[in-house]
Amino acid sequence: MNESHVLVCVTGQKTCERLIAEGHRLAIDRGEELSVLHVARKGGELMGNVSEAEALEYLFKASSERGADMTVVRSDEVVKTIEAHARKIGASLIVLGAPRAGAKDMTVEMRRHMPDMEFHIVYTD
Repeated sequence: MNESHVLVCVTGQKTCERLIAEGHRLAIDRGEELSVLHVARKGGELMGNVSEAEALEYLFKASSERGADMTVVRSDEVVKTIEAHARKIGASLIVLGAPRAGAKDMTVEMRRHMPDMEFHIVYTD
């Protein structure tokens, strides 16, 4: 791919729309394309429950409204999957939500795997 992309990583929650909105703003500022990625863990239903299915449908719509494609990939190796997808699409920036209190912060591992990648962390208000 010739074009650089801003890659937004989302979970199965409607609140991730704020990440897509921020990624869209950054993509416009940088003159880049916008892509959205959700990594679903293997071993279980793709859309674990009704609320996750509704959230992913909502995020697909939010992505589409901003001219972005949204990809869903099944993998238990979340960081490696994000890295592979980012490199495949030519991402120059990865947008992530800040981890919730007590949750694992994947950004440390992601920065170790992708020291050449720029990251933008979106914090809740």
